[in-house]
Amino acid sequence: QVQLVESGGGLVQTGGSLRLSCAASRRTFSSYAMGWFRQAPGKEREFVAAISYPGRRTYYADSVKGRFTISRDNAKNTVYLQMNSLKPEDTAVYYCAGRSAPFSSDRPNEYDYWGQGTQVTVSS
Repeated sequence: QVQLVESGGGLVQTGGSLRLSCAASRRTFSSYAMGWFRQAPGKEREFVAAISYPGRRTYYADSVKGRFTISRDNAKNTVYLQMNSLKPEDTAVYYCAGRSAPFSSDRPNEYDYWGQGTQVTVSS
């Protein structure tokens, strides 16, 4: 079993930045593809970004491309999401997810492990 714990969420003004972190409990995290998803009230969970193992390939939703950056530190069992130029429509609960395969995906049902989520609120 792999436990994922997100941190770094909070309240920020439009145009501001936040950095989310996701720490994994197992060393085998280093062989997992990792993703970030988000869910706003009344909406379905949507893909934000993903990174393959060991981290050579990254993928982004069109809505965040150029503003968000996903990265990972396999030595620290941690994946990050740097969010810049935040907009009110980025407001959501952000979830970290792990996939027991090296190739990432934008489909939530292809991920095996999920964190508890961290709230990001962008004020206008």
